[in-house]
Amino acid sequence: MSDCRYINVHPENPQVRLLEQVVAILNKDGVIAYPTESGYALGCLLDNKSGSERIRQLRQLSEKHELTLMCKDLSNLSEYAKVGNSQYRYLKKHLPGPYTFLLCASREVPKRLQSPKRKTIGLRITPNVVANSLLNFFDKPLLTASLILPNEDHPMTDGWEIYETLNHALDAVLDGGFTGFEPTTIIDLTEEEPILVRQGQGEFFGEVEAG
Repeated sequence: MSDCRYINVHPENPQVRLLEQVVAILNKDGVIAYPTESGYALGCLLDNKSGSERIRQLRQLSEKHELTLMCKDLSNLSEYAKVGNSQYRYLKKHLPGPYTFLLCASREVPKRLQSPKRKTIGLRITPNVVANSLLNFFDKPLLTASLILPNEDHPMTDGWEIYETLNHALDAVLDGGFTGFEPTTIIDLTEEEPILVRQGQGEFFGEVEAG
């Protein structure tokens, strides 16, 4: 890829022509930064192997750390995760929202993206308008990870600062305005009852509704 592009869009009504520039970069195996409700995130297409490696390298994540699928909705959830009826209701009740859910990965998810021992994958659905407008261009989720730099506790929240700091490592920064800085709440949904992994901005509910 060529030099990093800085693309600034309206946070509530992102311009289609500018989003199309980001789509073109992703389709050429690019890695981008884009806004979510919980800071900015790194993203690439699901089948972009080199992109996933670049995200791990930038975040200094080990192979044991599962990456997350950023989905526009739950319509194709069964392609990527194995969930029962009660887990599905739990997801539907809390998404879109500031959550990352750990789910049992289906066979459609490449092994390189799963946690090696547990065979799990993360899933997010953000209420952020810019992120969802971008996701609407694709029929698959984006592979993603929060843009939390090594030795930092919170994700980056300012698009221009990200561009100035990481333009050497990214192909595009999609600036959709300032975002919240508190990370998502991580909930493990691989068992019968939800397990809190990390408390973030989303409220944790410890029980699923009976089916």
